[in-house]
Amino acid sequence: MQMTQPRCGCGLFVYRPQRSRSGNVGLKDAAPLGQTARCQTIHYPNFRLLICIVWIWLILSAGSRPYSARPVPASSAESAPVSPSPTPSASGRSYASRVFRENLRNSLSILLLQLVVIIVTTRLVGKLFLRIGQPPVLGEIVAGIVLGPSLLGLLSPETMAFLFPASSMETLKLLSQIGVVLFMFVVGMELDVQHLRKKAYAAIMVSHASIIVPFFLGTALSLLLYSSLAPAKTSFIPFALFIGIAMSITAFPVLARILEDRRMSQTYLGSIALTCAAVDDVTAWCVLALVIAVAQSGSAASSLLTITFALCFIFVMLLVIKPQLARLFAARRDPAQRTRGLVAGVLAFVLACALLTEAIGIHALFGAFLAGVVMPSTAGLRVLLKEKLETFSAAALLPLFFAFTGLRMQISLLNDWHSWVMCAVIIVVAIAGKLGASMIMARWTGMNWRDSFSLGVLMNTRGLVELIVLNIGYDLGILSARAFAMLVLMALVTTFMTGPLLSLVRVDRGDDPVRA
Repeated sequence: MQMTQPRCGCGLFVYRPQRSRSGNVGLKDAAPLGQTARCQTIHYPNFRLLICIVWIWLILSAGSRPYSARPVPASSAESAPVSPSPTPSASGRSYASRVFRENLRNSLSILLLQLVVIIVTTRLVGKLFLRIGQPPVLGEIVAGIVLGPSLLGLLSPETMAFLFPASSMETLKLLSQIGVVLFMFVVGMELDVQHLRKKAYAAIMVSHASIIVPFFLGTALSLLLYSSLAPAKTSFIPFALFIGIAMSITAFPVLARILEDRRMSQTYLGSIALTCAAVDDVTAWCVLALVIAVAQSGSAASSLLTITFALCFIFVMLLVIKPQLARLFAARRDPAQRTRGLVAGVLAFVLACALLTEAIGIHALFGAFLAGVVMPSTAGLRVLLKEKLETFSAAALLPLFFAFTGLRMQISLLNDWHSWVMCAVIIVVAIAGKLGASMIMARWTGMNWRDSFSLGVLMNTRGLVELIVLNIGYDLGILSARAFAMLVLMALVTTFMTGPLLSLVRVDRGDDPVRA
């Protein structure tokens, strides 16, 4: 009887041994040929892979023959001189270095290199500032200046040109703006409107004084600064209004971080300071939207149209969108369920609001801020969104904004004593308007001198929000490069002095409980 070896589906012979009762494997114990489903079959898929590889190689070889044998036209041969390409054996390390450098200069490699350098530098400098008692965000701002022309460009221009070529600045700017949009959304979420309505008379009076007095001093100071610091095509009204806003800003997120680090968030002084800073933020962004509308519009009619659209957007967001969002999230039993879809939907909503305000003619950041304000205060919702969005933006995208600001800032433009005198005057006016007005008004409402001075010091904190406003003015052409550098220095000085002055009056670790 002739025995036939079974075949598999691909046509290859398959041996299907089975173990006998004695434990040995042999042909006589092989399973019947028809029993295929229950037998342990040994296939050889490597043969299939080998056949595929051979076929691919044959196809590539056959297809490349006519192109390699194609003659080169005489005109192209004469016009393009042929230089012998270096080989690894001929040039050695220089060849490998040249290839590596060429691959490092494409757009993606440049962006990845910038991300690595910026994130590492900002983290290191931020930790250094934390050790000396300053908020880490101040160290991250300084790290951006270190990477710019003020230090790195001064010490090693070649390194700065290699890390930040001019062709990559637009991509860096756009990514940094996305980070600031997410940051402003988180700032809007942290603003509790109901909490502001319940605050004491002192908070209302101090917040109004800390806005009106610095704004008035800033617009008055612009009479002296306009002729030497304003760009050629900028009229006086936008410049004066913008200087007034720059003097009135209080960095609500930085202030909240300082109070939390010093365990002052639950004290009466910390509560009043947070309320005043929140009111300042809302008022400053509303006035800033007005200034942007005036600066970007060519006539009074277009400015009025932009302001009308902005007011309509605000009313729709507060009176229509906010109640609808509250009902939508109230219907969900657990907002933390389906986290990915929730974060994607909220992110799309934030970007859409930013797009609308950008199209209206104010700024994308105003739309992101208002999107955070209208977010419902459902239990766990704001905490979840802050954890998901702020972590990525603060760790990866905001450092790009600090670096981009540092690349714009050129301290070397302050190259004479007159420029430094003007910078000192700006700093003194900023401190006197913000710290002085807040302190005097707090004392007038009944607070003691120690708490009044501490509240003025806290309100004088500008930090990151000030940099955002200054970059908007620089992009709109309201601020010149010299004015931008002076105002950035003012923001750094007023933020840096907060910690030492609070330590000077020994306001720390929750000295006073919250008073009703």
